[in-house]
Amino acid sequence: MKHNMEIDGIEVTFSEGETILEVAQRHQKEIPTLCYDPRLEPFGGCRLCIVELEGARNPVASCTTQATDGMVVRTATDTIEAYRKTLLEMVVSENREVDVSPLRGYAAGELADLRDKYAVNSTRMAGAKSGTNKTEDDNPFILRDYELCISCYRCVRVCAEQEGDHAINVMNRGFHTQITTEFDGLLKDSACTFCGQCIQTCPTGALADKKALRAVDEVADAMPDKTRTICPYCGVGCSVDILTKNEKIIGIHPAMDGPANQGALCVKGQFAYDFVQHPDRLKTPLIRGEDGELHEATWEDALDKVAEGFRKVNAKHGRHSIYGIASGRAPSEAAYLMQKFIRVGFGSNYIDNCSRA
Repeated sequence: MKHNMEIDGIEVTFSEGETILEVAQRHQKEIPTLCYDPRLEPFGGCRLCIVELEGARNPVASCTTQATDGMVVRTATDTIEAYRKTLLEMVVSENREVDVSPLRGYAAGELADLRDKYAVNSTRMAGAKSGTNKTEDDNPFILRDYELCISCYRCVRVCAEQEGDHAINVMNRGFHTQITTEFDGLLKDSACTFCGQCIQTCPTGALADKKALRAVDEVADAMPDKTRTICPYCGVGCSVDILTKNEKIIGIHPAMDGPANQGALCVKGQFAYDFVQHPDRLKTPLIRGEDGELHEATWEDALDKVAEGFRKVNAKHGRHSIYGIASGRAPSEAAYLMQKFIRVGFGSNYIDNCSRA
């Protein structure tokens, strides 16, 4: 059943159970947030999304307040905007820095974007800094740079609500608030599966992609290119955006609008791409000679050799003697061609892929 409410003088419709923020976003009304991730339960911690509600004594958090029939909302009054600017000044004053590399993570620039939008003076409220870095955590994937943490808890919530790991949590209060693992240990000794979801939801880059940051100097002047594709590692079909610079893969971002994953990836989908440009990767075909050693050859000679071998086996032992296995490290197009080669070329369904599970 549809209901009506008013947002900034415009009457809009909404469905039962929607929050003010959800209704506003659906009608292209921009309300700033820092602790909000549409995949997570509303938290109401950052208070940037407050709005004026007619009849209410105080502003309300739009992410946690459900819309009701006849509600009248104002999202950007002078008072509300001044409140947001002051709040941002306080948040920014606690952090070591706000401008961070986009390679840190998908949402790493959210705080910087809001600072610029509200022309925040980052020095007016200079004072104590919060967060203690975990420089001793030597895992190869996740940088724990907590001097950039604003205690939005998005990382903790995505780990619990989306991944179900509960590998990280919050300890202490105020300036001593810290994101931590059980017994304040290392990530590799916790329940962390290194899926990277905490990295990609962090709005400040406090949790960052160590592997992507290896290329930080290469993208200092320009954003990396993004190419949408499907992760080949299993049969789920997760959508990913491959980050490249000068035809080199430098990182992976999960597609937040991916129908199969909605921003989630596993450790392989997030971090296992170094093989593509690994120095040990073969770039030239090798054919074993009469001396028993492998020798470099042209693609024409290699393909002729392979074709000859297939023909001999097929003629001697029949079509069911040939079995194809495609690799999860190859593109989806290669897997398609592989099954075509077996099914059409030999009239057999003896084809498999390590990614089918």
